[in-house]
Amino acid sequence: MTVEEFEEFYAQTVARLTGQLYVMLGDQHEAQDVVQEAFARGWSRRRQLDRNGQPEAWVRTVAWRLAVSRWRVRRRTADAWQRSGAPPHVEGPGPESVALVEALRQLPANQRRTMTLHYVCDLTVEQIAVETGLSASTVKTHLVRGRTALSLRLQDPRIEEAPGA
Repeated sequence: MTVEEFEEFYAQTVARLTGQLYVMLGDQHEAQDVVQEAFARGWSRRRQLDRNGQPEAWVRTVAWRLAVSRWRVRRRTADAWQRSGAPPHVEGPGPESVALVEALRQLPANQRRTMTLHYVCDLTVEQIAVETGLSASTVKTHLVRGRTALSLRLQDPRIEEAPGA
């Protein structure tokens, strides 16, 4: 199969194969992913695809096997979580976490990274400086400015200012 023939084969069959895998899997995005991966694998084997005379069947089989493989990985992961005693369902983030993430998104990228490395990853100023390539004084400046910005954005509405303050 030449490059042009493979491109034509792709154009004629990608929608049909995606539809078939969607029906088999019940997940449109997964079907698209595995079909694209199968075509990518088929590209390097396009000469062999032409010889067997069943290139569409080959792509469909590869896509199905990819989907089964992904399913097995997910299943093993779920089984491992169950064996470890981890809860089967993890609650979503609370309103405080959502507010914090939104406030962090409003910070400049360097401040956000520095704040995350310090408060989430528990890195020291020196460790952050090494990891980011910033000087220790710049890291400290980012931390101070980031804390200030967050304190302004994360005012607790339940706390009222004292009269006259």
